[in-house]
Order: sequence, then C-alpha cells, then structure tokens
Amino acid sequence: MLQGLHHVALIASDYARSRRFYTDVLGLRVVHEVYREARDSWKLDLALPDGSQLELFSFPAPPPRPSRPEAQGLRHLAFRVDDLDAAVARLTAAGVACEPIRVDEYTGRRFTFFADPDDLPLELYEQG
Repeated sequence: MLQGLHHVALIASDYARSRRFYTDVLGLRVVHEVYREARDSWKLDLALPDGSQLELFSFPAPPPRPSRPEAQGLRHLAFRVDDLDAAVARLTAAGVACEPIRVDEYTGRRFTFFADPDDLPLELYEQG
C-alpha cells in the first residue's frame, strides 16, 4: 500500500530564519513558495535529492513543541548522508552544533544529532 515518504511538514517560529537554515545550510532545493493571505501563512516546498519533500510553514504565534523530556509523537527527522564527517564539517562551519558521532549498535552505521532553528531534533545517518 505505502510506497515511500512523500513529505514531512514543519511549522517555523521564524519563517525567514528557518528558510535560510533549510535552504542555505542544509542545501534543500526550493520547489514552490506561496504566501497564503487568508491564513497569514507562508508555505515552502523543499526537495531532497531522492524526491522526498519537506514542507515549511509559518503561522501567527504557533505554540512551542514540547521536546525535552521527549514528548509523544514525532521524535526526530533523520536525513541520509553518504559522508557523515563531511556533513558534520559543513554544519559546524555554518555554526550548527552537532552531538558527538555515535554508532548504531544494531546496524553499525554512524549518526549524529543537531537542531534546527526551532530546536527540532534532526539526525544525520550515514548510508555506508
């Protein structure tokens, strides 16, 4: 029935700051951007190289996401990378703090966590 992941939707507290982070820092490609006047909301469709998408929204005064301690619901968003060291170096050069690289005890793959401008937990997972 399910064939893959189409998109993940995020709501930003500061649309311009998050737009810069996802396009300039993470390098996602802009597919479409529209201001929805009736909702006083921006919607930005961003593409990853595999065709999956991230939708970035703005809304007036969205409530903060409970994250720590971990709240029920979406835990984090993970991105596949070919070279974890290079990806971490790029993030670090852009001023993004990454946790120490760890190894998944079940798969043997390396990964790390970092946060977006709204402190949403993001993961880089090395494909190998």
